[in-house]
Amino acid sequence: MPDPVDTLKVSDLPLDDLLACHECDLLMRKPALAHGEKAQCPRCGYELYAHRYNVIERSLALVLAALLLYVPANFLPIMQLNLLGLTSEDTVWSGVVALFNTGMQGVAVVVFLCSMGIPLVKLLCQLAVLLSIRWNIGRNYGLLLYRIYHHLRDWGMLEVYLMGVLVAIVKLVDIASLTLGLGLVCFISLLMVQILLEVVMSPHQIWQALSGEDVHAGD
Repeated sequence: MPDPVDTLKVSDLPLDDLLACHECDLLMRKPALAHGEKAQCPRCGYELYAHRYNVIERSLALVLAALLLYVPANFLPIMQLNLLGLTSEDTVWSGVVALFNTGMQGVAVVVFLCSMGIPLVKLLCQLAVLLSIRWNIGRNYGLLLYRIYHHLRDWGMLEVYLMGVLVAIVKLVDIASLTLGLGLVCFISLLMVQILLEVVMSPHQIWQALSGEDVHAGD
C-alpha cells in the first residue's frame, strides 16, 4: 500500500511522486508496482490503480470482439412478440425508429445516442488509442481521443437499455407469446465485454503509454 504523506512535507516532494485517493482524498506517495500488483488506499481500501499483464493485447482483443458484436446486438431481433395473431420482431434500431415515427423525436435521439451512437464512438476511440500505442504512432491524437473517451464514459448506457428490455419482457410475458432472439444474446454479450474492457484497460498504464513513459504498458 502507498505511504500517506505528511502535509508539512508535501512541498518537498515532486508532484509526479504524489497520488490522491479518488474516494477519500488521502494524499500519499505513488508506489512502484510490479506486473500483476495493484495499489490500494490505506485509509478506505479503494483501488488506486493496477499494473496488469499484456494490457494492450488483451484490450485490443476485447475492443475487436465488442465491435463484432455491435451490429448483431443492435440490428438482430431482441424478441419476437405474438399478440392476437400479430407477430412483430423488435430490435434496438427498430425501437429508435418507432419512437421517431410516433412523434417522440427527442426521446428517439436520446435512446439512439445512449444505446447506439455513444457506445460505438467509445469503442472507436478505444481502438484508435490502443492502435496508437501498439504501433507507436499519433500519440498526441491518442491522448485527445482518450480524453474524449473519458468524457463519454457516463453517457453510454447499455445497462439501462438492457434493464428496460428485461422490464418489458416481464410485463409482456403474461399477455403475449414471447420468443427471445439472438439479438438479446449479442446485446448482453456486448455489455459484458465492455464491462470486462473497463477492468482490463488500466487507465494508469494507458496514460503512461500515451505519455511515452511505458511504450508497452505492461506487455
